[in-house]
Amino acid sequence: MSNELSIFKNGGAVPAHFRNTELSATTKALMGGTSSRRISIKGNIFRMVVGGQEIAKNEDRAMNIIIAAAAPKTSRQYYSATYQEGVVTAPVCWSNDGERPDRSSEAPQSVSCATCPQNIQGSAKQGNGRACRYTHRLAVLLENDAVSGELYELSLAATSLFGKGENNKMPLFQYAKLLGANGLNITDVVTEMRFDTDSATPKMVFRAVRALDIPELEAIKKHGESPEAKLAVTMSFQPPAARSSEPEELTFVQKPAPAPTPEATVEPTVREKKPAAAPASMESVLAEWAD
Repeated sequence: MSNELSIFKNGGAVPAHFRNTELSATTKALMGGTSSRRISIKGNIFRMVVGGQEIAKNEDRAMNIIIAAAAPKTSRQYYSATYQEGVVTAPVCWSNDGERPDRSSEAPQSVSCATCPQNIQGSAKQGNGRACRYTHRLAVLLENDAVSGELYELSLAATSLFGKGENNKMPLFQYAKLLGANGLNITDVVTEMRFDTDSATPKMVFRAVRALDIPELEAIKKHGESPEAKLAVTMSFQPPAARSSEPEELTFVQKPAPAPTPEATVEPTVREKKPAAAPASMESVLAEWAD
C-alpha cells in the first residue's frame, strides 16, 4: 500500500496550515507506541453511554469522530472469571502502561507483564489467545461537536489496534502511522471508524474523511489538554477521589507455600518397671537338675 496521502474521502490534499508541524504526543503514542461518557461498540452497534446508562445508539456501520487524546501506551487487563453476558466485574490484575501491574490490582499475576503467565499465547480460557487482554483508550468527539461538544471515552481491543488493512480501512496503529508519515497528527482530521463486517467480534477499521478547519483545530487542542481527556484515557477501577497523586512502588508478593502440617507428637509410654525377681538359690537350682 502506498504511503502517499490520498486518504481523505474527498481526495483533498494536506492543507497548508498542517505542513511542517511537529507531531503530537497523541499521534506518536498511536504510531507505535474512566470517563462518565463513553462510546460502546457492543453488539456491533455504536452506543452512547452516559453515567452507565445508554442514552442513544447509532446502527450505521460507520461513525465520524475526532480523536482529541490517547493513552500514551497500550494497557492490559486480566479477568480471572469467564465472561458472562450482563455481569460487570473488574479485572483482578491490570496495567495502564502494559509493562507492570498497577499498584491497586487486586491480584497481580507477575512483577512484569512481559514475563506474566497470562501473557502466553494459548493461556486464554477460550480460544488460543492470551488470557491478559490488550486495550487502548481514546478521548473522542463526534464530528459535529468539535467546538462545543462533550468528550467520550472509546476503548479499543487488540483486533482494532494491530495488524494491516487494505483500501484505506486500517487498524488504529497502522492508520496513525500513515498520517504521521505524511506529517499529519491524528488530531488534525475527522476520522471514520467503521465496523469490519468480516469479523465475528466487534472490530473497528479507520480512515481519514477530511482535515479540520482552524477553529476546529483550536478547539480540539483544548479538549485534548483538558482534565476530562486525561480521565478518559486513564484506566482505573476505583473512584477518582480514591486515587493517590503520589506514585507508589508496586511490590509483587509471592504467596508463600503452605506450611507443612506438623506431625502429631507421640508421647512416649512410660512403662512401670516391675521389681526384679530375687535370684534363685544354688540349692534350688541343683534340686531342679536332680529331678
